Amino acid sequence: MRSSFGTSQTAPAAGQGTRIPVVVDAPDPISRAGAASELRRHPVIELVEDGRPGPDTVALLINDHLDEGLLTRMRKLVRSDGSRAVLVVGAIRENELLDVVECGVGAIVWRHEATAHRMVRAVVAASRGDGDLPGDLLGRLINQVGTLHRTSAGHPGGPSTGLTAREADVLRLVSEGLDTGEIAAKLSYSERTVKNVLHGITTRLHLRNRAHAVAYALREGYI
Repeated sequence: MRSSFGTSQTAPAAGQGTRIPVVVDAPDPISRAGAASELRRHPVIELVEDGRPGPDTVALLINDHLDEGLLTRMRKLVRSDGSRAVLVVGAIRENELLDVVECGVGAIVWRHEATAHRMVRAVVAASRGDGDLPGDLLGRLINQVGTLHRTSAGHPGGPSTGLTAREADVLRLVSEGLDTGEIAAKLSYSERTVKNVLHGITTRLHLRNRAHAVAYALREGYI
């Protein structure tokens, strides 16, 4: 099964003349300064010192655990500010994983694995709209939605299975972090068509949201 959530161990190379603006968000000055110091050494990274994220900026959010305040900041960064986001976190509970993915965060790094190499790789992936999840998290995401799918399929009037080519194309772009407008532009659809496709998938397969739909498509090998 091919997944857009990369797990390659190869270090990213700096693009020709390309630098990625990065904002570091951490709960304490030591963590913030440490991450900034490590990232500053890489030629592909350009730290945004005033801490103001915006379009084309990657926000690196560091915390030991996930809370509602962090989720709110991630939603604002991705949905309102147009930024990409990388989450460096100590632990994620099962019921939090889909919340993170639904926020539009496709790159996650375990805090105990957050070397300069690992953080830069995640930043580069996020800047491209790609995903970069630890292998164990990807497995948990797929299993979580697989459980939901099997449960709903066992109910009377359960969903019909399978995705059309158009549905798979839309979910592939969702998994790469594109929003509704970007997906519409890529596929030459209207935004209403994209919304209708996504609504049809989640309704027919009894999935809760886009994240569930992406994980279903991954598990079934469509993307």
